[in-house]
Amino acid sequence: MIGNDWDNILKDEFNKDYFKKLMLTVRDEYNKKIIFPRKDEVFKAFRYTPYQNVKVVILGQDPYHGDGEAEGLSFSVPKNIKIPPSLINIYKELHNDLGITPPNHGNLSSWAKEGVLLLNSVLTVIKDHAASHEGLGWETFTDNVIKLINKKDTPVVFILWGRFARSKKKLIDNPIHLVIESAHPSPLSAYNGFFNSHPFSKTNDFLISKGIRPINWEIK
Repeated sequence: MIGNDWDNILKDEFNKDYFKKLMLTVRDEYNKKIIFPRKDEVFKAFRYTPYQNVKVVILGQDPYHGDGEAEGLSFSVPKNIKIPPSLINIYKELHNDLGITPPNHGNLSSWAKEGVLLLNSVLTVIKDHAASHEGLGWETFTDNVIKLINKKDTPVVFILWGRFARSKKKLIDNPIHLVIESAHPSPLSAYNGFFNSHPFSKTNDFLISKGIRPINWEIK
C-alpha cells in the first residue's frame, strides 16, 4: 500500500476489521463526493518518511479542505497554492528560531525527506467541510501509528502544537523520546505560546545530544 518499510510495520493494522471498514467507507466517499487530498496522496506522509527514517513527528488534525490545498502532509500545501495562515506563522517562528528565510511557497516535502513525519490524525476530508471525516476510524489508525513510533529504539521528537495534538501525549511514554508542546500556530493562538517556543532548535539540540544528524529545516 505504501511501498517502503511501513508496509511491514503496519501489516497487522491493515488487516484489522476497523481498517478494512474504514477503507470501504473512504472509497465510497471518493466515489460520491469531492474528497481531499487526492486518493494517491492519502498516505503520502508515510511514503516520504519511511519508518526507519522518522526522527521527528509533527502532528496535525485533518487535511486542509479548500480546493487544491491538501497534499497528504500536515501543514503543507503544493507550491502553487497560497500559504495558509498557520504555516505563515510556522515560517515566522522558523525565522525567529533559526534565522531561516521563509520560502515563497508552502510545500514541506523537504522536511518529510529529512525524517519529519508530517502526520495528520485524520487523513481525508470532504471539500469545504473541516473535520468532516472525524470519527470514521482514521484516529484509531494514526493513534496506532504514534504507538508504533513510540516503540522505536532510536530517539524521536514529537512536536505537538495545540490542544488536539497535545491530547496525543498520553500515547508517548517511551522515555528515550522528546515531546515538545506549545500553542497552535494558528492566528487565533500563536501569541499564546507558539511564538518564541523554539521548536526547531530544541529538536536539533536533542537529536545532536543523542548522536543523530539534525534536521535541515531549510525549505527547498
